[in-house]
Amino acid sequence: QVQLVESGGGLVHPGGSLKLSCVASGVRLDAYSVAWFRQAPDKGREAVSCMKNDDGTTYYAGSVKDRFTISKDIAQNTMYLQMNVLNFEDTAVYYCALGKQGCARGYFGMEYWGEGIPVTVSA
Repeated sequence: QVQLVESGGGLVHPGGSLKLSCVASGVRLDAYSVAWFRQAPDKGREAVSCMKNDDGTTYYAGSVKDRFTISKDIAQNTMYLQMNVLNFEDTAVYYCALGKQGCARGYFGMEYWGEGIPVTVSA
């Protein structure tokens, strides 16, 4: 019933940009904190960014700070991750997620997950 569907991934050159989208169905984004995670080959799932539902405060992993921006559009029930100045280390499968407990609990605070979408940075 609840579905999160990512789009906008693919192949990009180093230094390029991509904007990921995540459309939610069966659940309203305005009731949840929203987050993006990623999993690189042979690595665990990493929290990339999170935005609190109550006041809109945002958090970013140190490796993406000043390059990535998280946002959401309540009217479209869609969340986004703008990714700029991409490098090889950004190659991963990216997941959108929703949680009702804010951002402090990270992975364990997320209730709903998308299936993931690959992003490949290659020359």
